Amino acid sequence: MPVFAQSVCGCFTKEMPFSHPNSKSVCLSSLKTIFPSIGNRKERDTMAKAQKLPSGNYRVRVTDPETGKRQSFTAPTKREAELAALEWLGGKKVNADSRTVGECIDDYINSKVNILSPTTIDGYRKCRRNCLSELCPLPVSKLTQLDVQKHMNMLALTYSPKTVRNAHGLLVSVLNTYSPGTVLHTTLPKMQKKIKQLPPAEQVVAAVIGSEIELPCMLALWEGMRMSEIRGAKRSDLNGNILTIHETVVTVEGQNITKDSTKTFDSTRQISLSPYIMELISRLPEEQEHFTVLSGQAIYKRFSRLLQSNGIAHMTFHDLRHMNASTMLMLGIPDKYAMERGGWSSPHIMKSVYQHTFSSERKLVDNAVDEFFMNIIDKTDTKTDTNSNE
Repeated sequence: MPVFAQSVCGCFTKEMPFSHPNSKSVCLSSLKTIFPSIGNRKERDTMAKAQKLPSGNYRVRVTDPETGKRQSFTAPTKREAELAALEWLGGKKVNADSRTVGECIDDYINSKVNILSPTTIDGYRKCRRNCLSELCPLPVSKLTQLDVQKHMNMLALTYSPKTVRNAHGLLVSVLNTYSPGTVLHTTLPKMQKKIKQLPPAEQVVAAVIGSEIELPCMLALWEGMRMSEIRGAKRSDLNGNILTIHETVVTVEGQNITKDSTKTFDSTRQISLSPYIMELISRLPEEQEHFTVLSGQAIYKRFSRLLQSNGIAHMTFHDLRHMNASTMLMLGIPDKYAMERGGWSSPHIMKSVYQHTFSSERKLVDNAVDEFFMNIIDKTDTKTDTNSNE
């Protein structure tokens, strides 16, 4: 009765049972991919049918199309004998790469160092170190679907579904490059929808006003800027109150890296800074070019302490950007202008809006956001004055 066996390409083909423990089946489509000449009738004719020998092994004889000489290949199974012959005809070995999974991951990452962002590269290296280390010693040519499935199942015990999926995605990208015949059909944990409750903007504004990180916090909450964009912003990027966001600063392995590009195409943008934020910038030391000289970690730690001391539930610094998006939604600002202000991009809507950045409609949007936050600040100042008089 026929059984299904996994082929070298990772798919399944139906064949007769075989007794040799190292036998592998080969699907014709995979061989055609590896050896394009397989589809050539002339070269097919150079290989005779496999013959079963008295020893129980199989032999395939091949004619060298260049010299006309015969070459013999013997193996325990018919498929192995045919595969050996096809390897010789193709001039290369199937799964000949003797490198380990770890070596392939390292090579893959290094091949993209100058193309991907520093934080993406750092994320890949952390993923290799923390999530894929147990697979790294295995030869890439011997990695099986079962190896991967068991490893992802183990990761799911301690990591979030997103982290597990990211690790699997990196592994798939590496295999596509270094073992293109390997196709994975791994069952991965389902993504979980999380609804995070953020505190009212009034509470956060009251907590950060007057602190040493008021400017970074306001740029995130009021203007929707990312941490890397805030760290990269400079006085020279200002033209009046118009800030051009085109440079980012990130920390990778303890080193600050400045990149003259933003996260996405739409992230490079111009925003109109409110008079309040311009006043905060004017208070910076004259010799200070950047809006902040603190590291991302230093800003985050100070922000966390401010929240704790004011009795506000923990939130990340990046959540300030989400609060900005929620504020624009609450104010009824159209998606076009909300995305434009925050530098968000959509895969469903293609826009080229930079030439209209400060249209009359956009100015109304900026004014609405400015008015909202100024009202919060005015109320906060009033409460502070009242408390001090008491």
